[in-house]
Amino acid sequence: MKRLVPVVLLGCVLAASAAPAQEASSYGRAQGWSALAADTVGVGNTAIVGQAGWPGLSLAVLRGTWPDLDLGGRFSFNYGQEGLVEIVEPGLKFQGYARLKLLQLDQVALAATFQPGLFFYFHEGSDDVGLTLPAALVVGIPVGSALMVNVGLEVPFHVYFGEDGGAVVPVLVGGGLEYFIDRNLAVTANVRMGPSLVPGSGRGLGGESAYFTLETLLGVAVRL
Repeated sequence: MKRLVPVVLLGCVLAASAAPAQEASSYGRAQGWSALAADTVGVGNTAIVGQAGWPGLSLAVLRGTWPDLDLGGRFSFNYGQEGLVEIVEPGLKFQGYARLKLLQLDQVALAATFQPGLFFYFHEGSDDVGLTLPAALVVGIPVGSALMVNVGLEVPFHVYFGEDGGAVVPVLVGGGLEYFIDRNLAVTANVRMGPSLVPGSGRGLGGESAYFTLETLLGVAVRL
């Protein structure tokens, strides 16, 4: 019996030391979720993401529906029309939000996002109304437990309604960061840029078929 006591004590010490190690390893991909990259927020969890910069302000809500799927919505107040650096006009956007993780490896994950919705821009003497169907691929790369890096390709395709309307096809690339202050709170930065292409004679500005588009946003993400 006396010989068993040291063995039991040793087992308790090993078990106690193993528990924190398991918890830490479960958060090896930054904190195990992301607001901007490929890791979903987790089944039953809700993330609220606020961002500000160019082209405006936005508030998004994501709900972990399945292990690899988040669903939610996004509201934006813009002062740059669809990210176009040449046009400073106020507008509103109302969008759904879906993020599907397609692949996860040890050091990288890939997700697809889709944010369909409607937008309204207000000009002096006229308004623009349209349908937006943005799709994107984003890669998430964790850097330790506190930092998540993302790189992405976005095609925020949209169509303007009306007699002078038409399709616009932006092709944007860029990257971003999420720094986790704690397990459920992160500060974010995201940049995307590229040309917006106007097929045919659709909604060209000054007769141009392509013009520069920029999104640069800082924000905060909270998981509930």
